[in-house]
Amino acid sequence: MIQNEFNRPQRLDTIGAGESQVHVAAEPGERAALAERFGLKAIDSLAADYHIRRDAQGIVATGHLSARVVQACVITDEPVPAAIEEDFAIRFLPETEGEGGDEEIELSEDACDIVFYSGGAIDLGEAAAETLALALDPYPRSPAAEAALRDAGVISEEEAKRLAEESGPFGGLAGLRDKLGKG
Repeated sequence: MIQNEFNRPQRLDTIGAGESQVHVAAEPGERAALAERFGLKAIDSLAADYHIRRDAQGIVATGHLSARVVQACVITDEPVPAAIEEDFAIRFLPETEGEGGDEEIELSEDACDIVFYSGGAIDLGEAAAETLALALDPYPRSPAAEAALRDAGVISEEEAKRLAEESGPFGGLAGLRDKLGKG
């Protein structure tokens, strides 16, 4: 279930035939709740500028998201600040009920992300939050991460490739044979 920490409903009856522009920005309490939801140390800023219009299939929103976040390093848990600048294209479609839910939707070459809505409004805040979540680095690393991995005995991918090239295709098996004492 969606948590609506950053709720910015845009009523459908306010979206006309032409394009309208909407700016949304998260307040400090909303940013703190979203940071908790996404497992971030902090969200220092989050804003999105939307260009919204109707089309034959629903509502299309294009625009740009800007955010300043602090993620946790996946190795050391140290803070990793990041600036996110992300263009987006979202198609809001009404939820279908009953058996029509498996209906295929044709997407053009400039395919949009699809967000389903129910009722008389689309939620631009939640759409911005989801855009942010998709733009986050899934494996943020602090400057100290490489040293921490080395101290833990983890070798880099480059070192592993070099060792594999030096020992040939069966080098790893020879090392295993030596460890088992069957030389």
